Amino acid sequence: MKNIEEINNATVKKLLSKKKIPEFFPGDIIKVGVRIVEGKRERIQYFEGVCIAKKNRDINSSFTVRKISFGEGVERTFALYSPIIGSIKVIRSGKVRRAKLYYLRDRKGKSARIAEKIKKRVGVDIADKTEKAETADSKIEQVSEPKQQELKKEKDTALKSELKTEKK
Repeated sequence: MKNIEEINNATVKKLLSKKKIPEFFPGDIIKVGVRIVEGKRERIQYFEGVCIAKKNRDINSSFTVRKISFGEGVERTFALYSPIIGSIKVIRSGKVRRAKLYYLRDRKGKSARIAEKIKKRVGVDIADKTEKAETADSKIEQVSEPKQQELKKEKDTALKSELKTEKK
């Protein structure tokens, strides 16, 4: 006989195979597409705000999103694997030091801002650079000495120009 945990894990895997849920954390500004049924019609309404709390409990996982609507704070708690959630999109990552941001309820204006987390992207693939350098070195060894110095200078300038283009 299966444990409840095993059944929950199997259900979560099945749901994740159908729906893609991005990785997000408290402090992130997210846009949740909520399915709303009006009579026979179904539409998606977006709820965009700051994720102030997230509970990771297998099938019972949930998260709370807070936004300011017409000067009034509105919070909504969503079940992560609920069928009413159409999509989740991370708009901006926030840099926070807490797991629950309930203190934002008391704040207004500039004091309620959250700094943006800047993700460092390393666009330089080290393996490609070493291969290029090795092929250039092998070409240099096959040529006479005055020509070797000239080829070394060309190699250095080429590597510098690659670094400049990747930094941009």
